[in-house]
Amino acid sequence: MSIRLFLIKTLLRRVKSRADYKNILFARRGFERLTGRFNKPLKGFTYTQTEIGGLKAEWIVPKEADESKVLLFFHGGGYATGSINTHRALVSQIAKNAGIKALLFDYRLAPENKYPAPIEDAAMVYQWLLNNGYSSSKIAFGGDSAGGGMSIGTLLWCRDKNIPLPKCAIALSPWLDQSMSGNSYHTHKDIDPMLIAEGFPLWSSNYMGDSDKRSPYASPIFHDLKGLPPICVQVGEEEILLDDSIRFAEKAKADGVSVELEVFAKKFHVFNAFWRVLPRAREANKKLGAFIKGQLA
Repeated sequence: MSIRLFLIKTLLRRVKSRADYKNILFARRGFERLTGRFNKPLKGFTYTQTEIGGLKAEWIVPKEADESKVLLFFHGGGYATGSINTHRALVSQIAKNAGIKALLFDYRLAPENKYPAPIEDAAMVYQWLLNNGYSSSKIAFGGDSAGGGMSIGTLLWCRDKNIPLPKCAIALSPWLDQSMSGNSYHTHKDIDPMLIAEGFPLWSSNYMGDSDKRSPYASPIFHDLKGLPPICVQVGEEEILLDDSIRFAEKAKADGVSVELEVFAKKFHVFNAFWRVLPRAREANKKLGAFIKGQLA
């Protein structure tokens, strides 16, 4: 293990030990404060704030990007935290690597807004793109953690409502099982340096409310995935959500979906966000960009 990776894991464990997962508002403010300093606008990009259906949104345009193609990205944060301001830098890097622009937006959060509110918001923003001249064949979905779950859940939502699907999707450490039935929820709870296993039942209940935790757009691994576009999934070897990705890839392949799954050794939840200091994170983000570029070519 490199010194940088060791230090980052040590820092994450320190933050994890002090986290109050029962206080959603505290967690929300803490996430914004912790990540905000690393997500200011970057050089070489144009950032334009807008509003779509009452939701705050931001266009992220790398220099020399093909602006006819869009990465529609759904931020992570357990459906309760996260925003444009916590994910701007990561999305910027993926868009740059793909050579296209990105659209990042603030969807309604739990527990104030429960399932399927985020999926409805995602589908609404996607429909807005379709209504404003963007072809489905030139759009990619993307998301990390809960946003990765949204990426897949929104694909299913659109498929079931006969809305043209985007050309492809990426999912970084996706949360795809609200019932938390994977073995890694138990076997990895002590080795995961970031995620708090004890917090998952509460955060899931805050999001799902009285809905079935195996509902199709919340827990896609239990449902028919036929007809979905090519999907690239990246996940860390040490994280609690490891089995969500593995089981999803197995189910998707069985249903005839083209899936690329890469498990990164010794890595943690959404390590991609640490691209400034981890070479493997930069490598992973370049792979995501190459996947999108190839699919939208």
